[in-house]
Amino acid sequence: MKKNIFTLLLSLLFIIQANAYTQKNLLQNFATLQQVESALVINQEWVPYPDYNDRSGWNDLLGNDIKAKLITEGEKALNYEWKVVKLTDYLEYERTGSREIMQVPFNQNITAITNLLLAELAEGKGRFTDQLMNGVFAACEMTTWSLSAHLTLQNSKRTIPDHNEHIIDLTAGDLGSLLSWTYYFFNKEFDKVNPIISERLRHELQERILNTYMNEDRFWWMAFNLQPGGMVNNWNPWCNFNVLQSFLLVENDREKLAKAVYRTMRSVDEFINYTHEDGACEEGPSYWGHAAGKMYDYLQILSDGTKGEISIFNHPMIKNMGEYIVRSYVGDGWVVNFADASARGGGDPALIYRYGKAVKSDMMIKHAAYLNDKEIRISRDIFRTLQNIYHFNELNNIEGEQQKPLYSWYPNTEFCYMNNKEGFFLATKGGYNNESHNHNDLGTFSIYLNNTPIFIDAGVGTYTRQTFSGERYSIWTMQSDYHNLPLINGVSQAYGSQYKAKNTAFNSKKMHFSTDIADAYPVEAGVKQWVRSYTVSNKKLLIKDDFSLEEASHANEVNFLTWGDIDISENGKVKIVVNDQKVLLSYNKNDFDVSIKTILLDDPRLSNVWGSKIYRLTLTAKYINKRDTYNYTVQQIN
Repeated sequence: MKKNIFTLLLSLLFIIQANAYTQKNLLQNFATLQQVESALVINQEWVPYPDYNDRSGWNDLLGNDIKAKLITEGEKALNYEWKVVKLTDYLEYERTGSREIMQVPFNQNITAITNLLLAELAEGKGRFTDQLMNGVFAACEMTTWSLSAHLTLQNSKRTIPDHNEHIIDLTAGDLGSLLSWTYYFFNKEFDKVNPIISERLRHELQERILNTYMNEDRFWWMAFNLQPGGMVNNWNPWCNFNVLQSFLLVENDREKLAKAVYRTMRSVDEFINYTHEDGACEEGPSYWGHAAGKMYDYLQILSDGTKGEISIFNHPMIKNMGEYIVRSYVGDGWVVNFADASARGGGDPALIYRYGKAVKSDMMIKHAAYLNDKEIRISRDIFRTLQNIYHFNELNNIEGEQQKPLYSWYPNTEFCYMNNKEGFFLATKGGYNNESHNHNDLGTFSIYLNNTPIFIDAGVGTYTRQTFSGERYSIWTMQSDYHNLPLINGVSQAYGSQYKAKNTAFNSKKMHFSTDIADAYPVEAGVKQWVRSYTVSNKKLLIKDDFSLEEASHANEVNFLTWGDIDISENGKVKIVVNDQKVLLSYNKNDFDVSIKTILLDDPRLSNVWGSKIYRLTLTAKYINKRDTYNYTVQQIN
């Protein structure tokens, strides 16, 4: 009996470790419910912005340029025709998998509310109020504030909104926080027209957001019922941040507010618990703003709402999570794009600045200033928009500098980035094939020369129902065959937590990274060991595959993805040209035959980054060996 219990405990420990979960509970260990209740600022006295009627305050905060911009955007919405999201728009997701038919009119309505709210705050003459009330009323009349793609959270699992239940998803939270700010700034103005407007808005916020959050544990993103091996991703801080705003903006019963705030702390702790201590975002840089970035926003408003008494910004892990976005930036708008991330981006400089300031990261502050285009970013995230405005001049007065560490090593997440003096930037990874927004890509790499991608990660296409279904790995972008990886014995990597890298290591002195990816492949691959290693020197990059197989039944194939022009006319050498950057991939001509496959890109999410096509270069082994070593070098040429 004891042996069985011990075995069970070991198994659970293994599962938890394999999936990154460590019960750190930073927020709950920092403050009790009683301490939260004592620290809370009631009646919205924490809000740093002027009241609506404080015209001099808004004029001082905005300045002439920002004020004019907000008013101009608001004027575009003065004659906006509010869209009705039809029942068949919701059904479209069930019928065809399309999200856009429902999302487009819904998002247009939210954008209009946002622009009207900000314009009226800027001008203060009541010119935008009627149309703003129209938008508020239209939102209140909707059965749901959730997207069709997320209505499977309903008990019915169907995509027609059920009036018997409320769902909090990303957009319900977004709209809820937007309308909470609307209520805070304009409830008295609405009352001058008719008190029923504010009363209705307050009622909908109470029912859809406040009560739903307090009475429901079933939403997966809350992670209250997290099981060993379970996943927590950007939904958690994103939704909790929105919910926290709504509570802080409309609830003034101290006891009720304290219970709600502490409940959000318990939930956000699960996101922090799931994230590795090294702070890397396994979802990629595109999701950093929604993951660590939303966590920062949550922590900031938690600190604001408690007079700074509830704050974990000094914890090293929180700083690590912030600096990931800097370290993943290659240059010229290119980023390391593992998982579903796009290869283009860099992040919101204002967000990076505020986060860097909170955690005292000079790296983040300088990088934010480097990225800063001195443009105000307006979004339906009113908190971020107002914070951008509040810190606008402060950021503009900082001298920027691109941060490019010689290497970045994330030992828990198993991401590794290395630079050399010749302009090469190498990104590679270990990990496991059940990460958030996972691709089957253990051991893959991307290479950049002078900030230009050469060997690439294609990224992900437009989201459809298929993307987040059991059919996900039928999509080519998710498959190991379309990453810079081997096809072993004719077999690709498989999806699941058990398919993981092992013995992953990085030597900073030798600039050497290695990982055994054998266990990323299913048993039919017959692979005992496949150590993929990368060594960066001043002159070149060395890639090595050292392997041993149980049996050798098919010729191994080693794939490389690129978007450059390829010349394979000389055996053992592949010349690749991307824009003005030229590299030479060398391999043993006696070991491989070489071929090229053209991949046409008809999805704008991919073609907007790479153009109309990319190429898969395949080295096919001439000999079927159970044990061998493959070597490839990459170097710059003139």
